[in-house]
Amino acid sequence: MMTRPGVAVLMPHPRTGGQFVDTIEASLAWDHRQKLKLVYRVNGAMTRLQVPAPRPPLRAEGLWQHTCFEAFIKASASPNYYELNFSPSGEWAAYAFRSYRDGGPIGDDSLDPAISINIEEDRLVLNAVIDLSRLPAIRSAARLLIGLSAVIEASDGSLSYWALNHPADKPDFHHPDSFALELALPGESA
Repeated sequence: MMTRPGVAVLMPHPRTGGQFVDTIEASLAWDHRQKLKLVYRVNGAMTRLQVPAPRPPLRAEGLWQHTCFEAFIKASASPNYYELNFSPSGEWAAYAFRSYRDGGPIGDDSLDPAISINIEEDRLVLNAVIDLSRLPAIRSAARLLIGLSAVIEASDGSLSYWALNHPADKPDFHHPDSFALELALPGESA
């Protein structure tokens, strides 16, 4: 759901709560180098959430088991898609899929998204910039379909799952109907 141009609201999955978060907004745009810039804004009681401590910006596994922000990206006419995970710690992960959940980690450290974070008493803002030209399945696409999501860990260890769309009974960010935004590549029209 778009609340204003370029800003989408992530909704909690009905089965997972999220009582310490008021809203999660996400936006995406192309920067001047034609890299994709993602911004996630979490508004709520930050003292009631677990946010991973800063670490070196390296590729890591299992980020989705704690507070983490995710983007699922595919060319509009292809079953292939990518999952990108961005942790407030600065760590990241990337996965390539041939079709629904058929794939695995990308072993290319050169993806190296630039992640920055700002945390205040009632807000967390995570910025991530990634060069999508390094992802072969979308290099020649004119339009992308994108799913934006977040996993939020409360101080008691419980997880809530947030996305643009929840098409299944259980949280499933990989579901094809979760790719709810359309974005034209730079120089193309949507």
